[in-house]
Amino acid sequence: MRKIVKKLTSTVFIGTLLLCTVIGFYYTQLPDNYYLSNEASGRFFGLETFFDVKVSPSEYHNQNNSRKNDALQVFKNAENSNCDYEVQLKLFGLFPIKTAQAEEIERPELVLGGTPFGIKILTDGAIVTELGMVEGEHGFSSPAREAGIKSGDVITKVNGIEISSNADVANAVQQKSNGEITQITFIRDDKERTVNITPKRSTQDGSYKIGMWVRDSSAGIGTLTFYNPNNSSFGGLGHAICDIDTGQIMPISSGQTVPVYISGVVKGYTGAPGELCGTFVSRVSVGEIKGNTESGIFGIMPDPPVNAFDCCENIDEKSNELQTIPMAYKQEVKVGPATIFTTIDGNTPKEYDIMIEKIDYNPQNQTKNMVVKITDRNLLKETGGIVQGMSGSPIVQNGKLVGAVTHVFVGDPTRGYAIFAENMYRKSQQFVPENNNDSTITIIDCNEYEGEYYFDEVA
Repeated sequence: MRKIVKKLTSTVFIGTLLLCTVIGFYYTQLPDNYYLSNEASGRFFGLETFFDVKVSPSEYHNQNNSRKNDALQVFKNAENSNCDYEVQLKLFGLFPIKTAQAEEIERPELVLGGTPFGIKILTDGAIVTELGMVEGEHGFSSPAREAGIKSGDVITKVNGIEISSNADVANAVQQKSNGEITQITFIRDDKERTVNITPKRSTQDGSYKIGMWVRDSSAGIGTLTFYNPNNSSFGGLGHAICDIDTGQIMPISSGQTVPVYISGVVKGYTGAPGELCGTFVSRVSVGEIKGNTESGIFGIMPDPPVNAFDCCENIDEKSNELQTIPMAYKQEVKVGPATIFTTIDGNTPKEYDIMIEKIDYNPQNQTKNMVVKITDRNLLKETGGIVQGMSGSPIVQNGKLVGAVTHVFVGDPTRGYAIFAENMYRKSQQFVPENNNDSTITIIDCNEYEGEYYFDEVA
C-alpha cells in the first residue's frame, strides 16, 4: 500500500512540476497584447502552440464584487471607439497562464504590396564605422580611440555645432591644429556623451585627423509590404536598415523611396544567399520615409503604389478603386500552406507557394515570428529560395495578409524568417500624421540589406 501511495505521490509531484514548467514557459513566451476583431467569434481563440492554449475574455468584479455582464463592457476608447478589455490565457482551457490586454478594433484593410522600391536615406548624424591610426611626427596614434570613441557611435555635434554629413565632421576636424581641442558629441546606447580630442597632423597629406571613418547615407532595394489607403501610409522590409559594418540600426534624418525595375537575380545557394539586381527608374521620390525600426521602414506615400510603381494588379478596372486585403491578427496565423507576393522580374509582383513551418509568439522578438519555406518550383528555379531584396514581400493565408519575409537562412536559402503583419501595423501607427487616425508601414532586414554606401574620411 505504501509503495502505491509513494508512486502516486511521485506521479502527482512530477505531473505538477511539469505543468508548472509549461505554464511558466508560456507565461514568458506568449504576448501580453492582442488585437481582436469586433465579431464575437474573434473574442475566443486558440494559439498555435505545442500544448493547447485557449484565450477568452476574463470576468471581473467591481468594488462590491458584483459580476459584470461581460469583460467587453470595461470601457470604450473615446478617440477611436475601440473596446479594450482583459483576456485570460489558459493551458488546455483549464489552467490559468496569465491575464493579457486585448484591443477590439475594426480590422485593417490594406493594399497588398510585393512591388520593389528603391530606398535612399540620410542618417541623423554620422555613424562611426571604423577607427584607424594617424601617422604623425611622433609615430602612429589614434586620437579618437584614445578619447573613448567606438565603432557604432553616432556623431551629432562637433564643437557644439550640429552636423548633418560626413563633410561637416571632416571640415570641423581639419580646421583645428596641433594642440587645439575638438569637442565631439555622440550617441551611444541612446545616451548622449561628449569627449575632447586633439587632432594630429598627418605626415602623409598634411591634414589634421583624429583616426575614424564615418558614414552618413545609404541606398538599396527592398519590397513594399502594404499601403494604407486611409492615410497614405506604407510599410516595408519587415526589419531595419542596418549599417553594414557595425550592424546597428541607422538613425535617419530623412529618407525617400523611388521606383525600381528588377533586371535580374543572383541565385542563392547554401552558404551564399542570392540577391535581386535592379536599377532606380527615376530620381523622383514617390514616398517619404519617416521611420527606420526593427520592424521595418515606415512612411507616407502621396499616391498609391498602383501609380507609383505601375502595379496594375491592385486596381479594379470597373470601379477604378484600389483593392484591399484584410490584415490577419497574429493568433489567426496557422502552420500550413500560404503564398508570397514578390517581384523577381520587372516591377509587377507574382504569387508563389510557401509553407509556414513554425510560429513564435515571443513578444521580445518582433521580426522573427514565423519560419517559412519556399515550396514553389518556379521561384526555386529562378532564385533558389529567399534572396536579398525580397525582404518585405507580403505573405497571404486564408485571404488575409499575415506577414512579410524578413531573413534568409544562410545554410538553407529555401527557408527564412517572417514577421507578423500585425507587428508592422502596430509600429506603423507611430509614424502617421496627427490628423490621421489609421496606419500602415514597411521595411528591410539587416542581414539581407545590400546597398550603396558613401564614405568620408575624418581621420
